[in-house]
Amino acid sequence: MPPMLGILSLDTAFPRIAGDVGNPASYPFAAEVAIVDGAHSTRIVVDGMPSETITARMEAAARDLEARGARAIISTCGFLVTVQARIAGSVGVPVLLSALSLVPELARANGGRVGVLTASRKALGTLALEAAGIAPNSLVIEGLEDEPLFAQTFLAPYDDQPTSFDRRAMEAVVVAAAQRLQARAPDVTALVLECGNLPPYSDAIAAATGLPVHHLADAAGVLMASTEPVPAEG
Repeated sequence: MPPMLGILSLDTAFPRIAGDVGNPASYPFAAEVAIVDGAHSTRIVVDGMPSETITARMEAAARDLEARGARAIISTCGFLVTVQARIAGSVGVPVLLSALSLVPELARANGGRVGVLTASRKALGTLALEAAGIAPNSLVIEGLEDEPLFAQTFLAPYDDQPTSFDRRAMEAVVVAAAQRLQARAPDVTALVLECGNLPPYSDAIAAATGLPVHHLADAAGVLMASTEPVPAEG
């Protein structure tokens, strides 16, 4: 069986374009998406835990992905870091639900603060940061919740989410947010994209800021490589 990545996806209506963490075509290996019923962005992008019902559905979906051959499991939303340990405990394969988990090592490796571009700065509270092992003084956060195009696409109630959006306009909004972060914190040495909808714009962000940009789609490749069987010595 070829290596396969399992993706726990929020229950959304907007399109997941190339590069989005929830688009299987974003990866150079097989990927399978499990949409978690009822896990709407309005219920997950909050300063708090997902409901017990939704968390149990995620556990069941993770076990099903593992049974179907997933070698590693990720998610489409960094706010799920709050249940990462619980989901990991329900399966026997590596689980990395949030790019926020990359922040501590990047802060140590780069010797400076890390910038986090998130779907909602207001919702990214202490619970999520503690779950990711992040020291508050090691990062600078910039949110997109007040950007109309972003919020009306990705943060709107399910029934109000569009079925298409202007990719170029979205890129401009995201790049501008990254530049605001950099202007506010010029000591930042790397950027992390919390939101699974942001990786399509990572190259543009890097070009505009001159900073290395990290996200879960790239981290998934490293995770999958770590699960490859070691060839037997002949």
